Amino acid sequence: MDTITYASPLGPLTLLADQAALVGCWFDSQAYFGGAFDLAQAHHRETPVLQAASAWLDAYFAGRQPTQKVPLRLTGTPFRQAVAAQLQQIPWGHTVTYQALAARLAHTGRVTSPRAIGGAVGHNPLSLFVPCHRVVAVSGALTGYAGGLRRKVALLELEGVPVDRVHDRIDK
Repeated sequence: MDTITYASPLGPLTLLADQAALVGCWFDSQAYFGGAFDLAQAHHRETPVLQAASAWLDAYFAGRQPTQKVPLRLTGTPFRQAVAAQLQQIPWGHTVTYQALAARLAHTGRVTSPRAIGGAVGHNPLSLFVPCHRVVAVSGALTGYAGGLRRKVALLELEGVPVDRVHDRIDK
C-alpha cells in the first residue's frame, strides 16, 4: 500500500492506494480515520493511482465536477460495499436521504433501516470519491459527517447545494 497527503482547502487528506486502486481518503482527525487499514505500514510515495486521485481532487476543489476516472476498490462488509455503491449514484450537486438509500437497498432485496445506512455512511473509507457528504436527514438537516459538519457544509456549497434549505434531492 502507498500513501500521500493531499493539501485540500478543508485540511489535509490522507490518500491510500494499492497498485490498482484508491482504497482510502480521509480528512485528518475525522472519525474512523484509516478505517481497517494499518497506515503505518504504507509507503509514503506517489503512484499513478495517487496521482490520478490528486488530479481528481484538484478539479473537485476548483469547483468543477471531476471528469477523470480514479479506480476505486470498495472495502468493508458486503452491506457497506452495497451502501457505497448506492452513494456513487448520487450526482454532483444533489443530496439524498438516509431513508431513500434504505429504500433503494430494499429494492435490491436487502432490507435495512436509515440508522444502518448512517452507520455504513459514517464508516466510508473513500470520502469525496464515494460522496457520503451528499446524504442528509429526511428533514433536510445536515446531520452527521465523519469529517465534521463544517466540512460537509463546505463540500455541499462547493457543489452548489443551497445548504440553508437542502431540498434538491434525488429521492424519487
